[in-house]
Amino acid sequence: MLRTAVAVLAGTLALAGCSRTTDTAQAAASTGPVQGGTLVYLEQQAHTNLYPPAGGFYPNGGVLNQITDKLTYQDPQTLEIQPWIAESWTVNADATEYSFKLRPGVSFSDGTPLDAAAVARNFDTYGLGNKALKQPVSEVINNYERSEVVDPLTVKFFFRKPSPGFLQGTSVIGSGLVSPSTLDRPFEELGDATRIIGSGPFVVASETLGKELVLKARKDYAWGPARLAHQGRARLDEVKFIVTPEDSVRIGALLAGQAGFIRQVQAYDEKRVEAQKFAIYAPPTRGVNNSIALRPDNALVADLRVRQALLHGTNTREIVETLFSPRYPQARSVIASTAAGFVDLSDKLAYDEARARQLLEDAGWTLGADGVRHRDGKSLVLSTYESLPQPQNKETLQLVAQQWARLGVRLNVLAGDSGSRAVDTLDPDKTGVLPGMVGRADPDVIKSNYYPTNRNVLLQKGGVSQKVRSFEDGRLNGLFDAIAAETDAARRLALAGEVQHYLIDQAYVIPIFEEPQAFAGATWVRDVGFEAVGRPSFYSAWLAPR
Repeated sequence: MLRTAVAVLAGTLALAGCSRTTDTAQAAASTGPVQGGTLVYLEQQAHTNLYPPAGGFYPNGGVLNQITDKLTYQDPQTLEIQPWIAESWTVNADATEYSFKLRPGVSFSDGTPLDAAAVARNFDTYGLGNKALKQPVSEVINNYERSEVVDPLTVKFFFRKPSPGFLQGTSVIGSGLVSPSTLDRPFEELGDATRIIGSGPFVVASETLGKELVLKARKDYAWGPARLAHQGRARLDEVKFIVTPEDSVRIGALLAGQAGFIRQVQAYDEKRVEAQKFAIYAPPTRGVNNSIALRPDNALVADLRVRQALLHGTNTREIVETLFSPRYPQARSVIASTAAGFVDLSDKLAYDEARARQLLEDAGWTLGADGVRHRDGKSLVLSTYESLPQPQNKETLQLVAQQWARLGVRLNVLAGDSGSRAVDTLDPDKTGVLPGMVGRADPDVIKSNYYPTNRNVLLQKGGVSQKVRSFEDGRLNGLFDAIAAETDAARRLALAGEVQHYLIDQAYVIPIFEEPQAFAGATWVRDVGFEAVGRPSFYSAWLAPR
């Protein structure tokens, strides 16, 4: 079956693999990096919407990272913020005013200048949203008020309250710069990549929605991040994204030479890939760990003792050692050990089945003959949906379900179509448990995941949902607001530690593992880069002789 699937994929690729001319290959052998060739990149899932603030979904970000630039560049090793489209910047003492001086001569691929007016339009949209066009506010921008065009190459931003995370926020996928004509389109049109006009090193040549996307190098591109050794146009001529959901087909195509780079290499395939001398890349996402959120608006987990029982009844070491590899470290807090402000909370996350059972007893849940706990005529049965973007999420949740079953708690792991899943996850009665993670190299990442007007995975009152909410945690939200507005760096990190303690003390979240983005590449695919939270960049990539 695998052989047939790979053969079909090979036909789709027209047996191209990653092609280059003989002359180019010979030149590479003698001179090192050269231009030319097509890189075939296999993506596990199709992108959804390419409005830049929706770039947190990794298939979206993988596209946006090739076709858009950012005001600033975050060094993936040092996490320092460096020049890109902005040559320089100033920030006032209380982080309520930011001024950026732009590089001259930059343009979008439709010829529109990337000037101060265009940058102002981008951030006015991302910072305030556009209700008429259904474009939401970016989760990485806090307290935004307005922009001001000082001159054609100088733009200034003003904030209602301090916004210390904004500078880093200008470097992320969600702040990719697009042309004003793109921002004129309603949100629902921005799932079509051909309608996204950026200033990046690649442009969209063609798309078959949900199946294939072809990017071509922009020949006049001349404004890559200042720190990169490679400058000028992209080295590759073309990148062909092909959506390939089956893990075995992606791996088979890579090993057969029909693709040069793939995303989402499962841990169980790592040894097979490495045994054939292919490289595995696992850049960290430096944000909220792969976790399970427990939603207090669901009456079954409204009691803190029940949530604590589920936390201590989850054996995360068993999950990591059974399903994953050392590239997936066991979580020691809400955020990754590589994240800014990380605090080691291993003691609070300790697995203790006896304690978990006692907590459930104390909460009045007694074990029935059917192996499930009951109280007041209700059964302790919860439901969750698997999250397709996350590695082995179905298997992870099924193993959690086995562990909880030993406590007398039933967890139903549902698949469902995308429509029913999207609706049901907004109802805590239907989905009291939700898996998730989010990557960002800034303390604001925790706020992004849990704040009512951001992702709101706890479904607090004040967020978008299908019903009126009763659950609201003022202390938690106050901590998020404080992190977003604290200008003292040390104090801001201390607040990040405080919110990690609080989320675990309230057992709102069960962290499982630190999630990397796992890629594999052929040895002849060189210099693929990754931004600070693991999305690939093919700007410097090139193809060596095969």
